[in-house]
Amino acid sequence: MYITDDGIKLSVELDMPKEKTEKCPICIIIHGFTGYKEERHLLAVSEAMNEIGMATLRIDMYGHGKSEGEFRDHTLYKWLSNGMAAIDYVRKLDFVTDIYLCGHSQGGLTAMLLSGMERDRVKALISLSAATVILEGAKKGNLLGQDFDPDNIPEALMSWDGRELGGNYIRAAQTLHLEDAGARFDKPVLIVHGDNDEAVPVNYSVESAKLFKNCRLEIIKGDTHCYDNDLPAMISVVKDFLKEQL
Repeated sequence: MYITDDGIKLSVELDMPKEKTEKCPICIIIHGFTGYKEERHLLAVSEAMNEIGMATLRIDMYGHGKSEGEFRDHTLYKWLSNGMAAIDYVRKLDFVTDIYLCGHSQGGLTAMLLSGMERDRVKALISLSAATVILEGAKKGNLLGQDFDPDNIPEALMSWDGRELGGNYIRAAQTLHLEDAGARFDKPVLIVHGDNDEAVPVNYSVESAKLFKNCRLEIIKGDTHCYDNDLPAMISVVKDFLKEQL
């Protein structure tokens, strides 16, 4: 299934609750940098939400998975636009009662920023291993392990999988501020992070949690960026948080 954002086709998967219901809330689930909507940890989150009576919309973002757009050309601006398109789509579904946001890594950062933009439409936010380091790195001049002059942005950086990432990615990230989203979104927030994250140090989520007024921070002991060591622990805290909201 596809939705469109400014003419770009985005691949999505709609999963309904295990028990049939006429009305239910829905959560939009956003993957991370180089990720896609069928990753193990995202499928587990989606299934857990379906088990407690929520629908989910998993989405492949611009330049990723089965969606259109070139990876090289993706930026956080485009991902935020994709997120707004997804919210517009689920708002038109006649069974939807409330809208939640959940994102992992770059998707977690996107969901955080999106919550401030869509604060009147989103009931709660879940951020998993959010890559807020992207914003700092773009401003200070270090992304993907590569140093650059932040005032003279390179034409491209090389991703770890050999693909190029255009300089506009850096330009967009330099203008975004998580503090703005934190100041605007005062509804419930869950931030989850493994303290053995090899990609984004856990301290970034510790600091992010201070920006949101109504935030619960859960640190998963010994776990990695994608929850390879204790996925059940991450799922447990997500379910507990959502049961409180429901």
